[in-house]
Amino acid sequence: MKDSAAETKAEGKWDEAKGKVKEEAGKLGGDRSTEIGGKLDQVKGKGKQFIGEVKEDAEDVNRK
Repeated sequence: MKDSAAETKAEGKWDEAKGKVKEEAGKLGGDRSTEIGGKLDQVKGKGKQFIGEVKEDAEDVNRK
């Protein structure tokens, strides 16, 4: 089953928030690997949010 646009966007927001926490934890703990992993999670989250926007636009076009 395909994710809806809203689900994809919500997953993206979650990944982005999780990434921010992970990045800060890495900074505080001096763990560069965790910090970079957090930044990557944020990018992944932003990508999912963008895909959700595209899905939303496609759904709007299909309704017309």
